[in-house]
Amino acid sequence: MLNTSQELHTSQELNILHGIYIGTECLVAVSATLGNILVIWVVKMNSTFQNMTLHFIVSLALADIVMGILVMPLAIVVSLRISTHFYTCLAMCCLIVAFSNASILSLLAIAIDRYLRVKLPTRYKIITTERRVWWALGLCWFLSLLIGLVPMFGWNKAEARTSEFLRCQFISVIRMDYMVYVIFFTWTLVPLLIMCALYIEIFYIIRTKLSQGTTNARGTGGFYGREFKTAKSLALVLFLFAISWLPLCIINCVSYFYPKSQIPEVLMYLSILLSHANSAMNPIVYACKIKKFKNTYLLILRTYILCKKPRASSDRANNRATVINQEVLICQYIPDH
Repeated sequence: MLNTSQELHTSQELNILHGIYIGTECLVAVSATLGNILVIWVVKMNSTFQNMTLHFIVSLALADIVMGILVMPLAIVVSLRISTHFYTCLAMCCLIVAFSNASILSLLAIAIDRYLRVKLPTRYKIITTERRVWWALGLCWFLSLLIGLVPMFGWNKAEARTSEFLRCQFISVIRMDYMVYVIFFTWTLVPLLIMCALYIEIFYIIRTKLSQGTTNARGTGGFYGREFKTAKSLALVLFLFAISWLPLCIINCVSYFYPKSQIPEVLMYLSILLSHANSAMNPIVYACKIKKFKNTYLLILRTYILCKKPRASSDRANNRATVINQEVLICQYIPDH
């Protein structure tokens, strides 16, 4: 009788925990989707953002939007442990892996782009042509999907299943050796180390150029000053990505190398939520660290949400006059109360 009561109490606690997880996951999904749509909106409407680096930032935002509208809902479905066909469950888990890791190559592309910009400033525009950028973006997404769909081609737990149908769980269909050796060591850790090395080199180059007295030339000093601020913001994005994803990767390593260890379910939920929350962090970083993003965020808030006429003196200095005129026309259709 006592054991039954304890089991019932534990079951109720797990149900509450699962409910909190689903509610939080939904909140993160909405925040990530809306926030990154706003990022793309800002880039689209602000002419000063039309450069090659922003192509990669938009790619990163698109990856985070997919996280919000596809990956997080699929994660909720998988967490419900519904009864489904093995390959249906496997397909859902593969999509989660594929798009969860789409951000890493966009971050790597951003780091390489910033490195080329400070290392070879005079040849940067020759090297980073629009065609090459589009090819790089296509390759990033293709590789993300290819690596994420590897379990569909046979590296899965199909041989361990006892029937065609099962209660869908990530660990029931995805092998941990794939998650550790491919997704963590190869796909996450190696790019992270490369990016850290690139940003260290970027800051070293900028510091060297500024300390050599290049600030005497106003254009050069201003260029490296701007690059320093941009590099700090993008390095913060990388840092947040690392601290968001490493806990889940470490838990996967513990599960694989120490299979008898029992990972508390609350810890697993927290690590999953932290990794997903990273998709909602970047728009906040841009708003706090990049002034033009913040100004354009405020412009969108006033014009499209509050429907107020933009202040001519400040907004025209930071945004295209044609965009402002369009925004004023939009608001003229709504009568004042």
